Amino acid sequence: MKDLRTGILALLLWAVALLCIQLPVLALPLAGACGAGAAGVLLAGRWRRGFVVLVLLCASAVGLVVAGAQPQRAVLAQSDGRAVEAVVEVASSASVGQDGRLWFDAQTLSAGPPGDAEPLSARVRVGVKSIPGVDMGARLRVTGQGKATGPAEQAGLVIFGTDVEVVSPASGVFAVAADTRATFVARATRLPEPGAGLLPGLAVGDTRAVSPELNDAMIASGLSHLTAVSGSNCMVIVAAVFWLVSLAGGSRTLRVVLSLTALGAFVVLVTPEPSVVRAAVMAALAMLSILLGRPSAGLAMLSLAVCGLLIADPWFAASPGFALSAAATAALLVLSRPLLRGLGRWMPAPLALALSVPLAAQVVCGPIIALFSEQQSLVAVVANLIAEPAAPIATVVGLLACLTAGIPPLADLLAAAAWLPAAWIDTTATVSAGLPGATVAVVAGPVAAVIVAALSIAVVVVLARPRRRWLRTASAVVLIVALAAAGGRMLLSGPLAPLTTPSDWAVAACDIGQGDAVLLRSAGMTALVDTGPDPDLLTRCLAQTGVSRVDLLVLTHFDLDHVGGTSAVFGKVGTVLHGPVTENDERRMLARLADGGARLQDASTGLSGTLGDARWRVLWPDADPRVFPSGNDASVVLEVSGGGIPRTVLLGDLGQGSQRLLLSSGRLHGAYDVVKVAHHGSRDQEPGLYEAVRASVGLISVGADNDYGHPRPETLALLEAVGTRALRTDRRGTILLGERDGELLMWSTRAPPGEPPSEG
Repeated sequence: MKDLRTGILALLLWAVALLCIQLPVLALPLAGACGAGAAGVLLAGRWRRGFVVLVLLCASAVGLVVAGAQPQRAVLAQSDGRAVEAVVEVASSASVGQDGRLWFDAQTLSAGPPGDAEPLSARVRVGVKSIPGVDMGARLRVTGQGKATGPAEQAGLVIFGTDVEVVSPASGVFAVAADTRATFVARATRLPEPGAGLLPGLAVGDTRAVSPELNDAMIASGLSHLTAVSGSNCMVIVAAVFWLVSLAGGSRTLRVVLSLTALGAFVVLVTPEPSVVRAAVMAALAMLSILLGRPSAGLAMLSLAVCGLLIADPWFAASPGFALSAAATAALLVLSRPLLRGLGRWMPAPLALALSVPLAAQVVCGPIIALFSEQQSLVAVVANLIAEPAAPIATVVGLLACLTAGIPPLADLLAAAAWLPAAWIDTTATVSAGLPGATVAVVAGPVAAVIVAALSIAVVVVLARPRRRWLRTASAVVLIVALAAAGGRMLLSGPLAPLTTPSDWAVAACDIGQGDAVLLRSAGMTALVDTGPDPDLLTRCLAQTGVSRVDLLVLTHFDLDHVGGTSAVFGKVGTVLHGPVTENDERRMLARLADGGARLQDASTGLSGTLGDARWRVLWPDADPRVFPSGNDASVVLEVSGGGIPRTVLLGDLGQGSQRLLLSSGRLHGAYDVVKVAHHGSRDQEPGLYEAVRASVGLISVGADNDYGHPRPETLALLEAVGTRALRTDRRGTILLGERDGELLMWSTRAPPGEPPSEG
């Protein structure tokens, strides 16, 4: 009964917190109403309704916290879209974002227009250029552009820093922790790959050395929880200290005290940001309830911890990490034992024990992940089963290597020992993520969550074997149907994928969301123009079209929606043509391609070559661009024709100005069969260029319901006016074109209502 009441309290408080942060205007009235209601119950002498009073008081506290934060958030919102200067205190570890900035959470000490900042204490999210000294507790002066966030975001403002200065470095225990971490990260990253970049994340939660490719693989394989400090890291520390003190003959009280002391020190070492504190609280409660021999009290303790955290920070209610942390802890307390008993009927006890914990976490967390993630891992349980035994070793030994930094020979030995399990986890993630059908794309939201929840319940029922036979039978049927569908998908997206695609295609616009990836094929040789934003989506398109090697890769420019999927073709490219290079991350990407055997070549006007029996020619940019040195307007424009390829021109992301210059250059000759419309059909187009091209078909590679409104109605009207038929990947999926007897053929994986997917 206590578990039920505390669980209800936690769920009610969660709902109240969500309501208050989404509709802050209701926070203060709700707090007042709940406070008055609690007082009324007490004044009426209905003491037996203590649970109701507790609910009302907790809800009132949440409302007051949210209402109290609104004035500061309102001040921050005034800097939306404006220049802002702020002195901030770093409140989290820093990680490198996709834009190359160093991102971290911070508490402002002052904020406002440059030169006119006033005292203010509020939470912000800051991105700055990578500089030393961005450690927990350090104070920085940041100048940049502000962007207001939604009411449910913990940070009231995002600051895109342009100038940053360390006002005062971290001090005290935070300085010691920062130096210790930095020494360990330097030592770990001197080790070979795979494993070197992952080891700091496993041991001390520093993920800056984790490559984007490995990060994607960790997510696809369901191992991403290992790359940062989570409840599992905290549990390992508590369990290790508890066991060591037990071996030394320490009492139960001493074991608990030292375990929690070690957990506190670990939290300081890895930076006590909110997510780490949350994970530590969850881990401490779960481990205490189990290690003290009272697992029955675990749910009540967990629920009370959730309530305390929600009152302290109501914005946790909208955090996927908070939901996953609570759900995983609940799964450990409630489901691991029934699953252990069920699995024990079919396999040896040690294997059942190893599998029950990740399986319990997966079936509970899966529906939550489906609410916000567009992919579900189908290999997560197996990958966790393989990788989990190595994680505690890497964490504990890596932490010891960190703590013994003052004795370099010992620290080197321990780091080398921790590298082995880190390499094992790295390899497990890479291999499992590369399996056909390792992930399944879903439309994130409530529908996907309900489907995943139904499958999760079916798994638990089949393994736990309740007494009701009809329930077991229904669950078995659900799983059989799901496995058959998944197996069919794996075959159709793997070895049988080319059978679903016409064999005589010459041009293919891949369905890769808001981005570009166009394939060209002649006489058995293939070119790929851009790689889209996502390596998984590009991999799916390559499998569907039967492409295993790219003879010519053209990177028109280095925006993420054009090069984000490049890791999918590392080691599979012959020649790379690329636009102007200006940033270090662009150089690193090209170096990775070169290491995989590719020949690099700057693309500029006049460069030409062959692809099978076809010929290609670069029409833009100029070899020494002055007006457009990089970015969209310096996109590589490629013309390809002959050898079975319809006469095609691909315009990258050129804007109207650069299109006008290209048109006036006289490099476009005669009519084309196909034009890849510039910049996903944005309004920034030159009508004269499309009139000159007079293409039969205009390919528009665009994501469904994208935030940019692409393709724009005026661009679609322009194409129609010049007689060019617009074909969009958001409506048709992957689009394939070919020639037969001089006639242009089209086939697509989807079709708008009323149209067949395959047309002449």
